[in-house]
Amino acid sequence: MAAPAESLRKRKVERSGPGPGSPPPAPGREPTGCPDRLRAGTFWLTRVVLLRALAFIYGVAFLVAFQQNKALIGDQGLLPCRLYLRSVQQYFQGQVGWEAWSYAPTIFWLLDWSNMNFNLDLLALLGLGISAFILVTGCANMILMAVLWVLYLSLVNVGQVLSGRWESQLLETGFLGIFLCPLWTLSRLPASTPPSRIVLWGFRWLIFRIMLGAGLIKVRGDRCWRDLTCMDFHYETQPVPNPLAYYLHRSPWWFHRFETLSNHVLELLVPFFLFLGRRMCITHGVLQILFQVVLILSGNLSFLNWLTIVPSLACFDDLALGFLFPSGPHGLKGCVLKMQEEEEARGAPPQPTRGCRVRQLVHLALAVLVAWLSVPVVLNLLSSRQVMNTSFGPLRIVNTYGAFGSITKERTEVVLQGTASTNASAPDAMWEDYEFKCKPGDPWRRPCLISPYHYRLDWLMWFAAFQTYEHNEWIIHLASKLLAGDAEALSLLAHNPFQGRAPPRWVRGEHFRYRFSQPGGRHAAEGKWWLRRRLGPYFPPLRLEDLQGYLEARGWPLPRPPRQTPE
Repeated sequence: MAAPAESLRKRKVERSGPGPGSPPPAPGREPTGCPDRLRAGTFWLTRVVLLRALAFIYGVAFLVAFQQNKALIGDQGLLPCRLYLRSVQQYFQGQVGWEAWSYAPTIFWLLDWSNMNFNLDLLALLGLGISAFILVTGCANMILMAVLWVLYLSLVNVGQVLSGRWESQLLETGFLGIFLCPLWTLSRLPASTPPSRIVLWGFRWLIFRIMLGAGLIKVRGDRCWRDLTCMDFHYETQPVPNPLAYYLHRSPWWFHRFETLSNHVLELLVPFFLFLGRRMCITHGVLQILFQVVLILSGNLSFLNWLTIVPSLACFDDLALGFLFPSGPHGLKGCVLKMQEEEEARGAPPQPTRGCRVRQLVHLALAVLVAWLSVPVVLNLLSSRQVMNTSFGPLRIVNTYGAFGSITKERTEVVLQGTASTNASAPDAMWEDYEFKCKPGDPWRRPCLISPYHYRLDWLMWFAAFQTYEHNEWIIHLASKLLAGDAEALSLLAHNPFQGRAPPRWVRGEHFRYRFSQPGGRHAAEGKWWLRRRLGPYFPPLRLEDLQGYLEARGWPLPRPPRQTPE
C-alpha cells in the first residue's frame, strides 16, 4: 500500500504549486496546475463577443436613425410616417386594432402623433443608450435585448421604402440575441445561465441561410455569375463605391474570374461546413468573417457585412476565442477557466433548478418557432423562382436573404440641379448641381468611405436611377423641398449650391452615365475619379407653385420658402 500513498503525496505537491525556493514561472505562463488553455465545447466568451458585436451594430443603426429619420420620415419628412400610419388605420376602417398592429407592429400606435420628430428621436436615443451600455460593459439580459428589438422593429415598420435588407437581418439576429441572455442578471458570466446550444444553432442556421441564399440567387439569376464575369462590373456599379473599388475595378481579368469563383465556393459550398464537426465549423466561421472583411474593404454596403459577421461568431467556442482575452485570475478568461475546472471536478452536472427547466422549455419553444417559420424560407431556397430579401411575417423573425442576383453593367445616376434663372429653357440658364453625401456626383470628388454608417437617401437614389420618377414619387417631394430651401432636406445633402442665397426658381433631374476614370490616365491626372455623359432628362424643370396639386394629392404639405429679411 506504500506505492499508492506515495503517488498521492506527489499529486498533492504538484497541485500546491512551486515552493518557497522554486523559481517563478515564466512570464506569460500560468503556474503548473493552473493551465491557461481553455477547454473546447463551452461558449461563455462566445456570448460576450457576440453580444458586444450585436450591440455595436444596433448602435450604428440607431445612430443612423437619430441623425436622418426626422428628415426622411418625420413630421415634414420625405415620406412622413404619420401619413403612413394613417393610411394603415384607414385601410382597417379607422381602427387601431389587432389587424393594424399585425400589419405594422410598432409602438408608434401608442404614442401621440402630434410631434413625430420627438417620438423618432426618443426611440433612437433609447436604443443608442442601451446599445452603448451593452457594448461598453459586455452585460446584457433578456429585458434589454428585447427592448432593443422592439425599438428597432418599431422604426423599421414605419420606414416604408427606406428600410433595406439589413433591417430584417438585424431584427432576426437581434431576436435570437434575446434568448442568449439571462432574464434579469446583468453579468458577463452568469454562472446559472450557460449559453444555450439551441440559440447558438439558431445563429448558425441564420448564417447558413444568408450565405446559401446569396449563392443560389446568383447562379439562378444573372448569367454573368455563371460565366464568371460579374466582377468585371460590380465594383463600378455597386450602390456606393469606395476608393478601393476604384482600383479593384481595373484588376486583371483573371483576378475577376478568381473572385467570382471564390464567391461561389464561399456561398454554396462552405456553409455546409457548419454540420461537419467542430473544426469544420470553426473553418466556416473564419472563412466567412474574412469574406465579409473583404466586402467591407471594397464597398459601402451599410452595416450589412458587419452584421453578417455576428452570426458567424457562433461558430467559435471558448477555446477558439480565448486569444481575444488577456490571461489572469480576475479576467474573463480566468473566470471561465475556473468555471471549467469546477465543472470538471464535479463530474456529473448539477441538478437543474426550476429556473433552468423553464429556460430549457423556452429554448425548445424557440426551436419549434424557428423551425416552423423556416418552412416557407426553405421552400423558397429550393424553388427555381427564388425570391430574396423577403419577410414572411411582420415581426421579421425568419427571413429570406440574397444579394446581387443581377448585376448592372452600366452605372447611371440622377443628378439634381437648380437654377435661379426666371426661364428654365433659356440657353444662358446656369444649372448648378446638388451634391449628396456619398453617391457619385461631381466627377472630381473622391469616392467616400463610410461603412458601417449608412446614408439612406444616397442608397435610395441608386435605385431611383434604374426607374422613372413616376416609380419614385418621393424624389418630386425632395425637389419641392429644394425649391423651398428646406433645412431638414438640405441636411441630407453634402453641398447646396444656393447656400447663402435665395432658393432656386427651378429644379430638374438629369440622367447621367458614370464610369470610373483610368488610374494613371489623362482624366485621372486631371483629378477626375469619374467620367460622366448625359443621357437625358430624368424629370423636367419644376417650380414650387407648379407642385401644389401634386403634393396635396399625396397629403404632403407645400414647403414654404424662408422669408427674405430686408436689408
